Amino acid sequence: MAETSDPTVNVDDEAARAGWLYYSGGLTQDQIAAELGVSRQRAQRLVAKAMSDGLIRVRIEHPITECLELERALCRRFGLAFCRVAPSLSEGIDPVRAIAPVAAAEMEKIFARRDPKVIALGTGRTLRAVVDEVRPMDCPHHKVVSLLGNVAPDGSASFYEVIMRIADKTRAPHYPMAMPVVAKDAADRAHYHALPHVRNTRDLAQQADFTIVGIGQMTDDAPLVVDGFLSVEELRAMTDAGAVGEMVGWAFDAEGRYLETGVNKVVTGVQVPQNDTPVICIAAGPSKRKPLLGALAGKLITGLVTDEITARFLLKQTA
Repeated sequence: MAETSDPTVNVDDEAARAGWLYYSGGLTQDQIAAELGVSRQRAQRLVAKAMSDGLIRVRIEHPITECLELERALCRRFGLAFCRVAPSLSEGIDPVRAIAPVAAAEMEKIFARRDPKVIALGTGRTLRAVVDEVRPMDCPHHKVVSLLGNVAPDGSASFYEVIMRIADKTRAPHYPMAMPVVAKDAADRAHYHALPHVRNTRDLAQQADFTIVGIGQMTDDAPLVVDGFLSVEELRAMTDAGAVGEMVGWAFDAEGRYLETGVNKVVTGVQVPQNDTPVICIAAGPSKRKPLLGALAGKLITGLVTDEITARFLLKQTA
């Protein structure tokens, strides 16, 4: 077939249409080519682009047996109340792409509850990807609250803040933590915590019905370092003290014990867990293995969303 070339057609629009026809419409690539007036090879490329660029998102509603078995094993092994394991993607593909749709579906279940809930959220790349997958919902009876500050060291808004995004998706009242992620010193932190709006937001976060967080590694690619909240020297001091991971900026060791030094003296956010609030951690990939093992050892989390590869790794570790 001769391929048409319409300069007014946006390539992303064309790819999204091709992806929709393939995944939602059930058309073959030959049928898509005929529908769009392009060659079969171009139809194939457009469908691939739709997936690789995230223009089309596919959710598997039917649970895969192996994933179910891994979920049960993780719950038994680590005493988790909740676990979801997503099918792993091919090597070299960001595992967040596998777990984000699964985690989004679980987040939607929380927001679908009719009784009012307070939902506390961390921040970061993984949670941002999850929130981007959440379908629009109308949930003005819930409240969403941030667990940590939303201001970077230079005064700019944190790029991976998710509270505004989820509020936009759900229409829920939202309570950002209007202060820096890390204070200059302990006195500076005390000053922020004394501010009425910060005190009210922290109180709300500490009373949350659900807490959803990511987890950070304490290696050279640590989110706290990459995003400018921690210097390389400060990172080294924390790892020398035993830090293997962090949640909401709070660093912990391999036994899941929060350290009493370094960044933990100046981080401004709310430490989790709080009271008996369920803490759901969303994480997968090699860099998250040590942090997850530490968090599981210390019972810092009660729920986990991960992928098959990470799940198998966790289960292989000695009890």
